Amino acid sequence: MRNNMKTLILMATLGAIFVGVGQLMGGTNGAIMALVFAGLLNFGMYFFSHKLALMTTGAKPVDEQQLPEVYSIVRTLAQRESMPMPKIYLIPSQQPNAFATGRNPKNAVVAVTNGITELMDRAELEGVLAHEMSHVRNRDILIASIAATVAAALSFLVRMTMWSSLGGDRRRNDAIGGVIFLVSIILAPLAAMVIQMAISRSREYEADHDGAEMTGSPLALARALAKLEQGTTRIPMQVNPSTAQLFIADPLKAFGRRGSGSGGGGITRMFSTHPPIPERIARLEEMAQGGLIR
Repeated sequence: MRNNMKTLILMATLGAIFVGVGQLMGGTNGAIMALVFAGLLNFGMYFFSHKLALMTTGAKPVDEQQLPEVYSIVRTLAQRESMPMPKIYLIPSQQPNAFATGRNPKNAVVAVTNGITELMDRAELEGVLAHEMSHVRNRDILIASIAATVAAALSFLVRMTMWSSLGGDRRRNDAIGGVIFLVSIILAPLAAMVIQMAISRSREYEADHDGAEMTGSPLALARALAKLEQGTTRIPMQVNPSTAQLFIADPLKAFGRRGSGSGGGGITRMFSTHPPIPERIARLEEMAQGGLIR
């Protein structure tokens, strides 16, 4: 419940920043234009974000003969949770990883890499797939898409306003107003990015908890995360950074990204798409002991 409330507050803050920047740059009309612009982008992302994610990762649909164990686990989880059976895709990479996408449970896709099917035992793979099914059930993919779209739209709005206002107006001619304007257009996109990353981390914690509840085995998911920590560090995978937050573990970690899984802190952690894996494992171990982790 705590993570859900945190996500709601972060989403509301992100929307308020977007509308506020629109108000600052164009008054009431600017705020309205910002809302319309964000709405149109979110509409597009609602229908096409999953296709973009699959295309950029090179994921291809596979049948049950190709991945019988994955199909078996996902079907069992879907039946247990009264969810539609998602489509199964395979990513041609030896890095152990997985993600879920789709605008709702009826249009969901669960994608796994070659590496994760070879590395995990059945209990660990079940923990990973339950984590992804939790994302689907909680509609986290839609939440992440909206957050990413609003953040991108805000950056675009700021750039557009900067170029269109180079000639200056009465706000920029006033010294104090000019300083406020410049600070706003610099900090607003930065704040939006930080909030977007915080939403992503919050949903990962929630999916860990719900996935462990789904299987009844928090320690199996904890073991899987430990293997993912090692695998994503050693084995690189070419992934568009915009889709990195979809994965259960940061797929770009092998390229030197810090903070998302290695226990980094401070400013580095603020810009990470994933919580540190040691913290995620500690929460699952505490869950297994019957402690409160939220």
